[in-house]
Amino acid sequence: MASVTEAGGVVDTQADERPTWPSVLRGWRCRCPACGAGPLLASYLKVRDACPVCGEELHHQRADDGPAYMTILIVGHILAPVMLLLYAHWKPDPLTTAAILSVACVGLSLYLLPRLKGAFVGLQWAKRMHGFGGDERG
Repeated sequence: MASVTEAGGVVDTQADERPTWPSVLRGWRCRCPACGAGPLLASYLKVRDACPVCGEELHHQRADDGPAYMTILIVGHILAPVMLLLYAHWKPDPLTTAAILSVACVGLSLYLLPRLKGAFVGLQWAKRMHGFGGDERG
């Protein structure tokens, strides 16, 4: 696919396209969105400055609060129906239910948060957002 620049020149953008879904899935697996081999995270949520395998710079990422919002959305949509079914069918002791659902909420949140952060970084890399495309505007 070719596009016309502001100066009237034609640039081939097909060669520069980055596949979105493979990049997001690599990020979900906490792997480098460029090569899929190197680890994306240096610790639980700290994104590496660069991939140790392919050298892709990752410090541009700006996931910010997006992964946390998505984690809350997903956990809420999973646990709300569980809570409703739990009370409707078994009517358990409220303290027991609170303990079980609290553990489930924390466990599911801890599982999803780094994966969603990786998916956000993968999406940003694929769409050349926030400096990933070599564009200094940002």
